[in-house]
Amino acid sequence: MRRPLEVRNAHFPGRAPIDSYGNGGFRFAGMSHRGSLLLLPSGIYGWDVEEGQALEPAQFFRIFDEVEPIEFVLVGTGADIRPLPAPLRAAFRARGMNSDPMSTGAAVRTYNIMLAEERRVAAAVIAV
Repeated sequence: MRRPLEVRNAHFPGRAPIDSYGNGGFRFAGMSHRGSLLLLPSGIYGWDVEEGQALEPAQFFRIFDEVEPIEFVLVGTGADIRPLPAPLRAAFRARGMNSDPMSTGAAVRTYNIMLAEERRVAAAVIAV
């Protein structure tokens, strides 16, 4: 029987590349986190979304409320690529953000590259 995912109010106050992912979580900055993550200019936050769950604009409030401008939002949708629902794409567009859905692995790799290039990027990555 699968235990329900418990997401704490986890927050790492800074930007860091993702060192690895899998087994239901991520490693970054010498730490590990079980569950999904939001990677923002203001820090890294635990995110209460699981693979296969419907994505809605309300789940992205931290990205929308971010003070520092974000140009690109990478959405790691899990093991496979899933298209973003129209209301979510519209919410990103309304805020001048380009959104790109991809597998979580691709999102992690792309985020690390864009972070190293000092781009205005955020990522929402679903644990696999």
